Amino acid sequence: MTPLKNFCASTAGEIILAAIFLFAATGRSEIATTVARPQFTATVVNLTNFGGIGDGQTLNTAAVEKALAALADKGGGELVVPPGIWLTGPIKLRSHINLQLERGALIQFSRDYHLYPLTVIDLKGEKEVDSTSPISGENLESVAITGEGIIDGGGDAWRPLKKGKLSEGDWKSLLKSGGVLDEKGATWWPSRAAMAGEKLVEKLRKENSLKPADYEPAHQFLRPKMLRLIGCKKVLLEGVTFQNPPNWTMNPVLCEDVSILNVNVHNLPTAQNSDALDLESCRRAVIRGCTFDTGDDGICIKSGKDAPGRRIGVPCEDVLVEGCTVYHAHGGFTIGSEMSGGVRNFRVDNCTFIGTDIGLRFKSTRGRGGVVEKIYISNIRMMDIVSDAINFNLYYGGKSPLDETAGNAETNLPPVTEATPQFRDIHIENVVCRGAQKAIVLQGLPEMPIQNISLKSVSITAQGGVFVTDAAGIEFENTEIINRSGAVLNFFRAKNTVVDRLHYPAGAKAVAEVNGSGTGGIVIKNTDLMLAQTNFISSELPAGSVFEVK
Repeated sequence: MTPLKNFCASTAGEIILAAIFLFAATGRSEIATTVARPQFTATVVNLTNFGGIGDGQTLNTAAVEKALAALADKGGGELVVPPGIWLTGPIKLRSHINLQLERGALIQFSRDYHLYPLTVIDLKGEKEVDSTSPISGENLESVAITGEGIIDGGGDAWRPLKKGKLSEGDWKSLLKSGGVLDEKGATWWPSRAAMAGEKLVEKLRKENSLKPADYEPAHQFLRPKMLRLIGCKKVLLEGVTFQNPPNWTMNPVLCEDVSILNVNVHNLPTAQNSDALDLESCRRAVIRGCTFDTGDDGICIKSGKDAPGRRIGVPCEDVLVEGCTVYHAHGGFTIGSEMSGGVRNFRVDNCTFIGTDIGLRFKSTRGRGGVVEKIYISNIRMMDIVSDAINFNLYYGGKSPLDETAGNAETNLPPVTEATPQFRDIHIENVVCRGAQKAIVLQGLPEMPIQNISLKSVSITAQGGVFVTDAAGIEFENTEIINRSGAVLNFFRAKNTVVDRLHYPAGAKAVAEVNGSGTGGIVIKNTDLMLAQTNFISSELPAGSVFEVK
């Protein structure tokens, strides 16, 4: 593979970051992405000049608003937040303004949810009532948050906590702090109103209510995204640290030219729905040099959910993820499950995942629709993965395909429609994982297998091996699977799969276990079959299936 090339150039007063991805090794595709960065005037103001007091007690909402408005009147510039603890309510960003946090600056968002009024969020005609985000911006151009400071979302005042995520001592301490428990005693809520809010919100949304006043009793339940930017162009987030969000941490939606550089996210592993980054229906983005440690997905790619997402129909596309590290998270790099508008033209390179539940995670379910394609992932390192190193799951949130069909792919399957998700043309190479429960799980739908997935030069140490279900056109090249139990390869309703140069431990139970109606066209070549206890196991391989060893 040709090395990734990056360069900077100046064009008409703008800095252009360009990432050119050449995939000569696969011979399948070439992607070029240019991401325009915002430029700002030389005007600089300090928050203290507008009455800001960084003592951690004074509420600075008005001072921040006054400073941003003054800068906007001057055509933009830079608002400097100096060292201090800056307590504030919500901040609404402006075009052509850089919010610059100096080292030692801590923006602390108030834990009083009443300061974040309920509002109608409008995503291209799809509307819903939600709480105002701590940091928000809509239809802005050239907007940035930069520097070495910290932004704390005060999210612990909003979030529920599950008993299973805490030690016994921490759970007892939480109960003493106040709040209420659900009927099962398994989930703590900050208030009875927050706990009751779920049913009220569900009822109001079924009634298509868009009156914020109707939702007020459920205000604390409606946890806002910490940083939500909608329809913005030339967005830069650089150097800052985000922590303790009420909901997702960073959520650019329907934005273009997004640069997220050297950003840190530190969220508790117990923090519910605290995705570090949800890049949603955005075009042209670079995510580089970031470090995430969180309670949900790390780097997560989305494009809307179900029929509303398909109606908006804006894919997340032309994105580079490079040089990032993810510690605790549900997934290191994740696509889905909300991908109804499609995801395409992605390059993920030189990333490290340590202690995540899953390393590379692809998820969806029936009803989503959308197409995920032209994804290129390389040079990934993983350690101590809790579950699967690489996981494709198109039954996300539902029962397993074996329970549904009892081994028969023809049993009561829904037809393929626009609501059927499709994952195809995805290429993964140069991956090393040391420690996982299962090495690779590729699970499509019986009516829509995942297709054309290639894995090249992948080396994984795990308890279990490779599991391929409802998949077609899968290629394994120079793959090392060091599994401690079961067959190395497990095929169920898999078609047209090639395994070239498989390496596995001596004494393995079997090279492959092959079952399922429709399984066929499987070729294993350039592989020593004599190291395993037996070559192949099959209890129900149908007559006429093609299985070759070369």
